Amino acid sequence: MRISRIIATILLLPVLAALPAAAQQASDTLAPEQATGTATAGTVLAKDHMVAAANPLAAKAGAAVLARGGSAIDAMVAVQTVLGLVEPQSSGLGGGAFLVYYDAAAGRLTTLDGRETAPMEATPTLFLDETGQPLKFFDAVVGGRSVGTPGTVMLLQEAHKRYGKLPWKDLFAPAIGLADRGFEISPRLAALIAADAERLKTYDGARTYFFDAAGTPLAAGTVLKNPAYSETLKAIAEGGAAAFYSGPIAEAIVDTVRLAAKNPGVLSLADLANYRVRQRKAVCQTYRALEVCGMGPPSSGAVAIGQMLGMLENFDLKALGKDNAESWRLIGDAQRLAFSDRERYLADTDFVPAPIKGLLSKDYLEKRAALLDSDRALGAEAVTAGEPEWDHALLFGRDRSIELPSTSHVVIVDRDGNVVSLTTTIENGFGARLMTGGFLLNNELTDFSFETHDEGLPVANRVEPGKRPRSSMSPTIVLKDGKPLLAIGSPGGSQIIGYVAQALVAYVDWGMDVGQIVAMPHLVNRFGPYELEAGTAAETMAGPLKALGYEVKAGEMNSGLHAIEITADSLKGAADPRREGIAVGQ
Repeated sequence: MRISRIIATILLLPVLAALPAAAQQASDTLAPEQATGTATAGTVLAKDHMVAAANPLAAKAGAAVLARGGSAIDAMVAVQTVLGLVEPQSSGLGGGAFLVYYDAAAGRLTTLDGRETAPMEATPTLFLDETGQPLKFFDAVVGGRSVGTPGTVMLLQEAHKRYGKLPWKDLFAPAIGLADRGFEISPRLAALIAADAERLKTYDGARTYFFDAAGTPLAAGTVLKNPAYSETLKAIAEGGAAAFYSGPIAEAIVDTVRLAAKNPGVLSLADLANYRVRQRKAVCQTYRALEVCGMGPPSSGAVAIGQMLGMLENFDLKALGKDNAESWRLIGDAQRLAFSDRERYLADTDFVPAPIKGLLSKDYLEKRAALLDSDRALGAEAVTAGEPEWDHALLFGRDRSIELPSTSHVVIVDRDGNVVSLTTTIENGFGARLMTGGFLLNNELTDFSFETHDEGLPVANRVEPGKRPRSSMSPTIVLKDGKPLLAIGSPGGSQIIGYVAQALVAYVDWGMDVGQIVAMPHLVNRFGPYELEAGTAAETMAGPLKALGYEVKAGEMNSGLHAIEITADSLKGAADPRREGIAVGQ
């Protein structure tokens, strides 16, 4: 395939952004024996084990479990329960998660789907008003209407049953201790509380927890205790997931959802009692002789990333280089084409068929890549869903669901070579703004399409009872010769797909290390306009991209990429400097 003429190169800023002060201060609180490993150029080195997570307290808890001989899954339980306390706006017991796991002893990948499900009383018109029009996003989010059946606790238990080494109840001790003693509110959490103050004040639980008696948002440095969360964790530690999905905790969740003064929902005790984690087949795509593997539907992440890489493999991005607008034209339009397929074909495959094999086939992606063989941005008329090979005749309409960024990502490698890539969420920041048992409830149902049909065709990602909403979460493990080479993922709503794909191209084609790929400026193109990360060197591409025919807009792009590279003699980890996380190991 012909490579289009190369646009004059424009040098970006050094790709490494300075670590935010808040994250640096948090890192400095680690005791020396807990912060082992050598840091170079944003990359932390270790020999035995490593954790990278979005908060130092969570990463430290996981590293301590690994140091005691625990497995990567043991550490994951500790990390998630601490994250739910210290980073409650992003994930927790009231949300869901996707796990991509490499079992070193068996030499195989497993994926577990802990995504939330729609209540059995939900209908396709859940997010339509009395006139049949879609609700405004936050009118749907705030309150019980948006709450799906949480899956995180069941996922933690299922993974631990299969791959845990240490006693289940011991893994809750770090989070219980922090909840009882209190933790200092980080600058990032304090800023997010203040920014969302009006919505957070809607209901008593969140208002009492996140604000002082005068109604002022709690400031950074405030020591915050959470005895209710401690009691919830103690119950789960002793009684397992059953203590969450039945009994007093489940009853409180249902009452909080159904009795919400504004926007009540339809979650029931039966929904909680019937929740199950799904084991699914990993979705893998070959790229430059590596296997890039992730979560299949209801996640759209692995398919969309696989499509992007399958198209880009037809072009010599290494020769073009990271500082060339031509590289970003190819990356951006490959993403646009993948998104056009995503919004038509991908949804929960327990409810609707999806042509995954056809979407990732080499022949199909070569045809899609031929559209990129140009010297200009694709026109809007050219960016439509393709026609992959499919053994099912049902036609779907386009999905217009809204997916705003929050979420968290965790990567862990233990001394036996087991690897965790976990993306975990309550969807929008602070979820439904409903709080019970010391944790926030998700607003995951707003990841469904608000509209049920498009030009007479049913939307694959429409609301249905028991269905899991489509997600962009993209926990990823890259294999080389069948062995893990890189574990990576990010929060960020539907921008996750672009963040992870860009990092993979930077790692594979441009030879950048893990510290560089998680910190490099973001350029994302989902729907036509090219989104550039404001205040970074990405903005220097504005002129060349406009010259190629793109609409360009700058804005905040709050990724939270975490990555660990596994080499023959070391582990190399890094945490996204845009957040407060760290990589820690020994």
